[in-house]
Amino acid sequence: MILDRFRLDGRAAIVTGAGRGIGAATAVALAEAGADVLVAARSEDQLRTIAAQIEATGRRAAVVAADLTDLDAAAALPRAAVEAFGRLDVVVNNVGGTIPNAFLDTTVDYLAEAFEFNVGIAHAVTRAAVPLMTADGGQGAVVNISSVMGRITGRGYLAYGTAKAAFAHYTRLAAVDLAPRVRVNAIAAGSVATSALEFVIGDEGVRRQMEDKTPLGRIGDPEEIAAAVLFLASPAGGFVTGRVLEVDGGTDQPTLDLGLPDL
Repeated sequence: MILDRFRLDGRAAIVTGAGRGIGAATAVALAEAGADVLVAARSEDQLRTIAAQIEATGRRAAVVAADLTDLDAAAALPRAAVEAFGRLDVVVNNVGGTIPNAFLDTTVDYLAEAFEFNVGIAHAVTRAAVPLMTADGGQGAVVNISSVMGRITGRGYLAYGTAKAAFAHYTRLAAVDLAPRVRVNAIAAGSVATSALEFVIGDEGVRRQMEDKTPLGRIGDPEEIAAAVLFLASPAGGFVTGRVLEVDGGTDQPTLDLGLPDL
């Protein structure tokens, strides 16, 4: 059965930023496909809720409440997964994001922080995970959550878009470094209905503007990103590495105009 290729029975995964949104949907999707899942984020309450959903599928959950901007805490996640589940097969690097800012308000420090938050944490987790995934002849899969803004342009997205573009190319380079034992892919997500967009999509006019700028005429759902993650993480995506899968509704322009004026 072709659907068997999407199963992750007996495997173990890490999902960062798993308290809500794309990370939460992904953690539950991986569990529904048969994986035990370690979920990591700042909010323990949110993680406990997701852990309960994972356990409701019959799989095991491990909760690590941590600020992953502490790179030592980020790098400790793979060992925690092995201690909880006895193995590690999948890493989903979902932590990321940067608040938009005008060019002249984007300091060098702000740009560096965007890079560390969107790329540095993922590297810390992945670097620590690779020896554990490949121990005893094992293989692994890494899925990075990037953004359409790493490919397109728009005012105010300098730090975020630059960091996400770097994350996409990091994916391509890491895939070559780690082949053939570990596959590394990314998803360039478009506008998705998560808490990060609540402050804008709650406004009917703004939401309509975003939908009008998306060829498919709507905002994405976190489970649609989770489904793409499952494909890339599972045997279904076993011949895919070093690729950035665009799950963006056909977007070729920013869906949210920040209204920044000319200089």
